Amino acid sequence: MRIDLHTHSAVSDGTDTPSALVIQAQRAGLDVVALSDHDTFNGLDEAVAEGERSGVRVVRGMELSCSRHGQSVHLLAYGADPQSPGLAAEMERVRGGRLGRLAGVLQRLAELGVPITEEEVMAQVGSSPSVGRPHIADALIRAGYVRDRQEAFDRFLRDGGPAHVSRYAIEVGRGIDLVHEAGGVAVLAHPWGRGREQLLPPDVLVGLARDHRLDGLEVDHQDHDAATRQRLRKLASDLGVLATGSSDYHGTGKTDHDLGCNTTAPEVLAEIDHRLAVAGRTRS
Repeated sequence: MRIDLHTHSAVSDGTDTPSALVIQAQRAGLDVVALSDHDTFNGLDEAVAEGERSGVRVVRGMELSCSRHGQSVHLLAYGADPQSPGLAAEMERVRGGRLGRLAGVLQRLAELGVPITEEEVMAQVGSSPSVGRPHIADALIRAGYVRDRQEAFDRFLRDGGPAHVSRYAIEVGRGIDLVHEAGGVAVLAHPWGRGREQLLPPDVLVGLARDHRLDGLEVDHQDHDAATRQRLRKLASDLGVLATGSSDYHGTGKTDHDLGCNTTAPEVLAEIDHRLAVAGRTRS
């Protein structure tokens, strides 16, 4: 069984519709795929319906924007109730923070000699309720300033970059608690990718597992090299938390993240299903 537990559709910052993503997953030989768009559940019903037609199980997921010391941390939530009041309220605040910082980012870009307008950004957003830096990157690509999203982030939009503007994000421990309150399973996404080990060192991960019952770590991810994966896998084992693997697929929006390039073991998915059942949540 081939299982990919982290993908994005055009409902957030991917380029495929939820239905098209599931079809692509079927073509890639996946048996199970989780749709985990940023700070929204909006594409899940469409994806699940297509999964029923295509013979692919779709796990209902979401990637919650969190923070530690003002820096971005991403939390994958599986099976959480979209109607849970606490989680729903925080997601609304997060989405508002994304939109609220747009003017500041555009001002900084203009000062850097790469002006784009809010209209140009919103043209890339489409119907997504979650306006993110990848949409700004797409507008920069469309205007001819950069080749791809990676260059846009490297030159301008990365955390601490010349056009970066901070926004509201929930503290990661509280985010885990809210996912659990919503009956979901919480897994830290790519925790040591792109130099993040300094932000989330082992002692912090120990604390999140001990104090907030963090369920797992995304170990097998394209942002983790072989040595990082080995250390994270051992840490997950020592902590007694799940170790997942996934593509972080964004369609054409992110290179080298093809569907199924990393996968999750069937026994790990079975444990996620068990925890959801214990919490009173049914599997997709």
